[in-house]
Amino acid sequence: MKKYKIAITTGDKLGIGKEITKKALDKLSLNQDDVLIIGEKIDVNHDFLEINEKENGVFCYQSLKTACDLAKKGIIKGLVTAPVSKLELHKSGYYFNGQTEVIENLLKHDNQKAQMIFIADELKVMLLTRHCALKDIHLSIDEIIFQTKILNNFLIKKYNIQSPKIALCALNPHCGEGGILGREEIEILNPVVEILNKENINITYPKSADSLFAKVAKEYLSKEKHSYDAILACYHDQGLCPIKAIAFDSAINTTIGLDIIRTSPSSGTAYDIAGKNIANPNSMVEAIKLALKLA
Repeated sequence: MKKYKIAITTGDKLGIGKEITKKALDKLSLNQDDVLIIGEKIDVNHDFLEINEKENGVFCYQSLKTACDLAKKGIIKGLVTAPVSKLELHKSGYYFNGQTEVIENLLKHDNQKAQMIFIADELKVMLLTRHCALKDIHLSIDEIIFQTKILNNFLIKKYNIQSPKIALCALNPHCGEGGILGREEIEILNPVVEILNKENINITYPKSADSLFAKVAKEYLSKEKHSYDAILACYHDQGLCPIKAIAFDSAINTTIGLDIIRTSPSSGTAYDIAGKNIANPNSMVEAIKLALKLA
């Protein structure tokens, strides 16, 4: 089988994945040999692997498994995934909290862990925890150090930033107010920064997320030079609410920490408009462009 730069899965059969994939590819006019489509057949000038599964959740999982199997064989260097419903996966017996977790399960080796980072041009936000309830958020010194090193290496290798500057969000409002509003900053986050700084990783002490994102949003919207190369958010909505608010169509969900780069548009399955040919493909366009750049 010939090799490709990227594969694109068409995503949930009931959603907009097939539509935005076709629209994006029509808009980009890429080299035919750069892209392999996996999932449902679409009318584009690219090779495809059709997944013949009627049950939606099984189809979604098998599309991802096929892509990951190709990645293990070195046939693809990067992966773009159209949106998938977590509920559909669960209905079919695949109890994962998202495509990131599926891909991690299929590709990880030697203690690898997938990390979720959203990228909108120079604005990059990585999550320390992903799809879990707020009450279940648990931060540990060792885990944050491990994740920060993955982010730091990613910025060095993929963006050629020699000494990345990383901003760390506090978990609690006002950085815990000296322990009054929570002690995670004192007992976990501050020690992490001290350890990493000694290893020449340039990460800030915890900053209040509201004021930090107000600053970086202003820089992004006014196209000023960014103060930080990346931001580490403690939980899902802390990082994703602000970046999606200011850059929804260009903020690309990116999986790092595994052997290949995976990107995905910021849009969901959008069942309510599926089949109406009105879905906006801009986020998918950006996801494909980023995967080709990083692969």
